[in-house]
Amino acid sequence: MSLSYDFGKHGEKQAIAFLQKAGYNILEKNWRSGHKELDIIAEYDNELHIIEVKARTSDLWQTSTDVVGIKKQKNIIDAAEEYIKKKQLDLPVVFDIIYILQNSIELITNAFTAMDFAGRR
Repeated sequence: MSLSYDFGKHGEKQAIAFLQKAGYNILEKNWRSGHKELDIIAEYDNELHIIEVKARTSDLWQTSTDVVGIKKQKNIIDAAEEYIKKKQLDLPVVFDIIYILQNSIELITNAFTAMDFAGRR
């Protein structure tokens, strides 16, 4: 595999360990629906958390607040809707980002919402 693929997989392992330590129940990792993927799906505090993992070696070009663009957000929301329908879940949904920069981990809860796209579908 490529170095970037291995780096990304290592970041996902770090994210899962971080979430489990914080009390999250990991339901799925790398869940796919067609070409769309959800990195981590977890339950915490009676909410369904859809978590996108972004691992970086440098924040030279992007900061934690702009690592997931609009198109990616829409794909995540669409995949989450498919997951919820398939699993017949009835929980509030929270879209989070875990940003890993070298050895620091930042959890950004409610990074975006499905309401951000309500009028754009």
